[in-house]
Amino acid sequence: MADDDMQDFFAEQAEWVGEDGKSEPDASVPPRPPRSRKEMQQYRRKQQRARQVKVIIAVVFVLLLLVCGWLVFSKIGGARDALQITRSEAADYPGPGSGDVEFTVETGQNSVQIGDNLEKAGIVKSSAAFQQAVKNAGLENHLQPGVFQLQYRMKSDAVVKILTDSNNAKGFLVVNPGERLSTVLDQAADLSGIDRSEFQAIVEGKGEGILPAEAGGSFEGWLEPGNYNVKESKSAADIMKTMVDKRIAKLDSLGVPTGDDRERILKIASIAEGEVNKSDYYGKVTRVVENRLAKDMPLGMDSVIAYGNNVEPRALTKTMLSDTSNPYNSRVQKGLPPTPINQPGDNAIKAAMHPEDGDWLYFVTVNLDTGETKFTADENEFQQFSKEYEDWEANN
Repeated sequence: MADDDMQDFFAEQAEWVGEDGKSEPDASVPPRPPRSRKEMQQYRRKQQRARQVKVIIAVVFVLLLLVCGWLVFSKIGGARDALQITRSEAADYPGPGSGDVEFTVETGQNSVQIGDNLEKAGIVKSSAAFQQAVKNAGLENHLQPGVFQLQYRMKSDAVVKILTDSNNAKGFLVVNPGERLSTVLDQAADLSGIDRSEFQAIVEGKGEGILPAEAGGSFEGWLEPGNYNVKESKSAADIMKTMVDKRIAKLDSLGVPTGDDRERILKIASIAEGEVNKSDYYGKVTRVVENRLAKDMPLGMDSVIAYGNNVEPRALTKTMLSDTSNPYNSRVQKGLPPTPINQPGDNAIKAAMHPEDGDWLYFVTVNLDTGETKFTADENEFQQFSKEYEDWEANN
């Protein structure tokens, strides 16, 4: 055994013996220093672990302080906000108000922003009173964008009733999923006061400087559904560019492929919007479209034919259905229509990107009131569904 090992061995086996012969050391006497290299290493490791434990304890203590502080701050902040609203109960006009004033609610504004603007305009006495009225009515998510006719010095409850009724909103263009370009532009011209011919000139100019290349010069399908403050817009170009820019941003956010694939998806999505009035069926309709395209079958969609004739599907005539010169006559023309046929919404676009699995080739909406639609891959069953719809139409 080497000298160092021998020294370590005896050092480990040795016991501390005091002057009185006891093996327990005197607490008043500091511990003896380590006598061997091994003891030194053990001593250092012990000291290092002790320091690590102290650091961990300190970190945990600081974290606990931060969490407790945040919780206390949150509760104080919530109590302060609640107290502010409570105190504002008296800071309200008795109404009914006087004079006339136009007030604009922008898309996406919340009750705080609206309340602040109402107070600045002299319509309500305090923003907090308006916020309380919204909260008490449970209408936070029902505030409508638009231009409203109000009065000065109104009671907050009365203002809330007006701002949550879409029938009172003026000056805002509302683009709904499934609306055609012509309808949107008619409404835009009417609400903005800009002559309809200015919008038409942009359409006939193929949207130069506004539309992306994949649109092929057609605005149909490229206007994003939503609310637009067209009353304050200076030109038709500004209005149309805003709607197109929002459409592009939305398509990007949904992950819609760019280029020709983007236009293709908009076409299929618009057919889904035009054919059924329940989003539950969008995925099946888009699958029917894909299945028919794969089999080189005409799509046979009446919504497409109706679009080509600028009528509603129920107004189609036998002459329209047999017109082979119409590029939108999907009963005789194969493939997708030349353009989308409306402005599809998010659900239809998602369905166009991800159709449901199925072998369906036909579908019929058998009840236009409920929107009930039946799908099949069998032509005989399709004829039965068609008869079911004819019976419904005869009785309604």
